[in-house]
Amino acid sequence: MKIGFIGYGNMAESLASRWVSKHEVFIGGRDAEKAKRLAAKLGQNARSGSEGDAAGFGEIIVLATTHEAAFDAMVAAGGPAAFAGKVLLDINNPVDVKQGNFIPKTYDGTSLAEAIAVRAPGARVVKAFNMCQAMVWKMDPPLFDGRKLVTLYCGDDAEAKRILATLIQDIGCDPLDLGELKYARLLEPAAAIVIKLLLSGRDPHTVLNLIQPEVKPIS
Repeated sequence: MKIGFIGYGNMAESLASRWVSKHEVFIGGRDAEKAKRLAAKLGQNARSGSEGDAAGFGEIIVLATTHEAAFDAMVAAGGPAAFAGKVLLDINNPVDVKQGNFIPKTYDGTSLAEAIAVRAPGARVVKAFNMCQAMVWKMDPPLFDGRKLVTLYCGDDAEAKRILATLIQDIGCDPLDLGELKYARLLEPAAAIVIKLLLSGRDPHTVLNLIQPEVKPIS
């Protein structure tokens, strides 16, 4: 698959580094040099360019900016038309940690993922990978107490969610479909709990994992 990243920060690097051996990766952003450096670090399966280049390249587009920059980045990528028919993956959390307030921002009572879907009505928006710090996604695989990390995701398009489940499995996690995109309203506050713990001094690998007794843990 072709995966375009809009953003070149820690989350983009962590996820791209796990996918680049199986998929074609493109790093895009407003700073061409930063995008180029990350692509070079990822190796020969990665290329770089602008936000618009990333959107044009990707079958899956990962919105990997800060939450404050998400909407501006979508405009820079070409607006709604740039995302039409694409799987648009939101990995972010609208939590203003600078103010010390860990209650997620809402958008007229909805989630960031839903607000992104409103701004890209032709896209197939899905939410995932927002529940952990970037270091966790670099674990190969992410195991905790002998159990795989369960990665929750949601979205309204069945085919987009099938693709997302494959990407989750590529990282070595167990995908778990939470339902429609509206359930991002649960994922974002759950992530805010982890963010609060991390900024209180917890280990960067601190996670909330789902214990599934019916699933045998890896020994």
